[in-house]
Amino acid sequence: MDGSVEAPAQPEVSVGSPRRAELLERTLDYAERTNLSELSLRPLAAAIGSSPRVLIYLFGSKDGLLREVLAASRARQLAVVRRAMEESAAPGEVLGRLWAWMCEPEHAGVGRLFFESYSRSLGGGEPWASFAVDSVRDWEPQLRSMLTRSAGSAPSDAEVTLALATLRGLFLDLLATGEAERIDLAWRRYIELNWP
Repeated sequence: MDGSVEAPAQPEVSVGSPRRAELLERTLDYAERTNLSELSLRPLAAAIGSSPRVLIYLFGSKDGLLREVLAASRARQLAVVRRAMEESAAPGEVLGRLWAWMCEPEHAGVGRLFFESYSRSLGGGEPWASFAVDSVRDWEPQLRSMLTRSAGSAPSDAEVTLALATLRGLFLDLLATGEAERIDLAWRRYIELNWP
């Protein structure tokens, strides 16, 4: 059984090694293509060029690996937000860049992984327990900073919450239906009304 694999007495790689970072990155890529809720170490290890024993050694347990994958997923999202903010100052433009990135077909896996993890987190239990609230807390200061640039003063909590909810809600709709034209029109209308 995957969760019961013991760590090797003499591991192939050491904790903190570049190999560990590489395997985490490969695992995140794998998770964006599959169902993380049903992750099994043996198929994962085969897909990323490792072994269950090495993964257990490096990450402590399957749950330890999943926790790190979830954190890496959130960090990957924030990197996209920061890049969008570096490329533009106006909130409407930054939000537009984020939306364009989210709508690219190759990023559907990122969204699917996010919503899978978010919904699992609502049920509590490890390793998902804090993913949803951590995700909200990750995005709030980024959006607040972005929206402050244009207004010159900090936006209200309601404005930040509405921006985040609209972005995520429409993205979920897009993933569910694939109706890009309808959803894009709704997004553009939100921007026109709030951040022209």
